[in-house]
Amino acid sequence: MSKFSYEGKQFLLNDKPITIISGAIHYFRVVPQYWRDRLLKLKACGFNTVETYVPWNLHEPQEGTFNFEGIADLEQFIKIAEELGLLVIVRPSPYICAEWEFGGLPAWLLADSDMVLRCFHKPYLEKVDAYYDVLLPKLKPLLCTNGGPIIAMQIENEYGSYGNDTKYLEYIRDSMIARGIDVLLFTSDGPEDFMLQGGMIDGVLETVNFGSRTAEAFEALNQYQQNKPDMCMEFWNGWFDHWGEEHHTRSSDEVAAELDEMFKLGASVNFYMFHGGTNFGFYNGANNPKYAPTITSYDYDVPLSEDGEPTAKFYAVRSVIEKHFGLEPLSLPEPIAKKAYGKVSLSESASLLSQLNELGTSSSHAFPVTMEKLGQDYGFILYTTHVSGPRNAAVLHLQDVHDRAIIYLNDEYIGVIERDHQDNQIELAIPEGGAKLSILVENMGRTNYGPLLRDCKGITEGVRLGNQFLFGWEIHTLPLNNVEQVQFQQSLEQVNVCGDHNTKQPTFYKGSIEIDETADTFIHMEGWTKGVVYINGFNLGRYWNRGPQKTLYIPAPILNKGSNEIIIFELHETNNASIKLVDKPELQ
Repeated sequence: MSKFSYEGKQFLLNDKPITIISGAIHYFRVVPQYWRDRLLKLKACGFNTVETYVPWNLHEPQEGTFNFEGIADLEQFIKIAEELGLLVIVRPSPYICAEWEFGGLPAWLLADSDMVLRCFHKPYLEKVDAYYDVLLPKLKPLLCTNGGPIIAMQIENEYGSYGNDTKYLEYIRDSMIARGIDVLLFTSDGPEDFMLQGGMIDGVLETVNFGSRTAEAFEALNQYQQNKPDMCMEFWNGWFDHWGEEHHTRSSDEVAAELDEMFKLGASVNFYMFHGGTNFGFYNGANNPKYAPTITSYDYDVPLSEDGEPTAKFYAVRSVIEKHFGLEPLSLPEPIAKKAYGKVSLSESASLLSQLNELGTSSSHAFPVTMEKLGQDYGFILYTTHVSGPRNAAVLHLQDVHDRAIIYLNDEYIGVIERDHQDNQIELAIPEGGAKLSILVENMGRTNYGPLLRDCKGITEGVRLGNQFLFGWEIHTLPLNNVEQVQFQQSLEQVNVCGDHNTKQPTFYKGSIEIDETADTFIHMEGWTKGVVYINGFNLGRYWNRGPQKTLYIPAPILNKGSNEIIIFELHETNNASIKLVDKPELQ
């Protein structure tokens, strides 16, 4: 049993002064086989604590159905940290931001049109309570007060950036305490007046999040919280990327200087991130407005790269820690092998439209319905209707599409309408006898930060041709959580590789590779446009030729000795149905 507390400006562990030097590693962004490796490297860099968020949507994917296995085995992650002598900070807020889908909130909350998030709204709090009834008993034995490594837990995340409902914050605090959480509780907010005013409550330590201007940030905190420890709960030593942007980087020297300033001021720190990892599957979030989805890589340009390699920032940070606190000689775990397996041909294919019954369910509706209303969380949704004709050309209006719609008329590609890019108008002329109008909408990630969190997916209002609303829709849900059901044909559909662009349709491609030894590798998506990659049934995530990400990281534990299946769901076209497995990532 341990005691973590504070006296004045000083944190205490068992009544002895301690500076918390923490780094964020999200267990849910790292395959479990690599948790120990990443934590060993955190400790080798001189850190004494690991911090992690807890994403509600991973652990309760459907209401009342819970998952704490595999990459969701939070308890095992914490136990490994304990074995290595690390302290643990847990941030199990209902909302986590984290550039994670819907900020960690489960999509099924949005099935209720009256649901109000992150406030003292009883229907919302009832859902949180049901989740906490399962989650918090798993964490209670791991608290330092019960002999475990968890020294502190967060009650909400940057709440002052969102709202000012202190009654709600008090409810979350009391809910945790009532379930036996008796370690130090804290909040974290940006160092702005309105953020601190909205995010603080009595009896809970406030911490601040920032990436620079250290002294100013702590001065702002001390205006509201006197004679308590200064801690930067999120030291943004790197940054995340959106599709279509350049890869963000930050100077190691700049990061080292800010850290040095923190230590000179006697502050504690949590690096956000120490190791970013990967947004596997459909779990990337998005910023809004203007809608901008986060890429699959969560490299973040931090001390450990996406694939777990120490960077220049690792050594710069370690030097600062060594200067202030002294360190044992550097000892790193054995390097993880990287291998370029070469070219793989994908010789089997299947069009999406031929697989609708295998991949989802269909239902008839008068008007377009969102994913959430149909019990769907992620993936794609297809809306189909018949438009009478003949009609002169008129503009097609999607009210309001979330997030990216591909338009087909009589199964021929017409164009794309993207959320917040409605200027790329599409006109449709309907021939005599009418035509089938199909709209394939991709959920590219729910908003994870800001006032527009309520981010339902699909077509949220309606479809108009000119000023006339179109009614009578057949809707297919396509979560694509199991592509093993796709029925492939050996002969490649050449129409997806060459020929008239207007005949192209979304297509699944499949190939396999035999390997003798598994190693980390990267799948290079040169020649592909946009889609999703599956390795041995595991959803690696999205690719898009907009960049900056040109490769997807494949951790060795996803691979098999022997045969390995690769399935690519391409939304548009590829100029060569093959991929290359290379030994280095490419982020530009």
